[in-house]
Amino acid sequence: MTDARTPTLDKVISVFLFTCIIVAIGLTIYIASNPPPGEKFTEFYLLGSSGKAAEYPMNLMVGESGTVILGIVNHEYEDITYRIEVRLENTSIATMNDVILEHEGGWEKNYTFLPEMAGDRMKLEFLLFKNGFNEIYRSLHLWVTVLS
Repeated sequence: MTDARTPTLDKVISVFLFTCIIVAIGLTIYIASNPPPGEKFTEFYLLGSSGKAAEYPMNLMVGESGTVILGIVNHEYEDITYRIEVRLENTSIATMNDVILEHEGGWEKNYTFLPEMAGDRMKLEFLLFKNGFNEIYRSLHLWVTVLS
């Protein structure tokens, strides 16, 4: 009797293994064509006026302007609306609203500031907010000495 059942059992095992192979191939194709998203983050950077991470305007006279380049690159896998606030010694001196970037979109802008008070090693902050939230998402700063 075992001999009569062996061909049927062999067929069931063969069909099961064939089905597993087809499912494995299908899953492999699906995963290869739809990879999971990577890490979500935003690049927020500050460059000197020459476009390099050097030559920042750190020593100025009252009434003398300094220029930097602000940059944002969106790696968040969705469209994001950013806002940048610039503060000198915790006093807001400028706001840039509605910087809208799609995933992998980039934005750069020359920003010129004009300190109206003298001080040694004053903190010039660039604060990045996203999607209308009031919580700081990223921040950058320079120490600026302004002589009278």
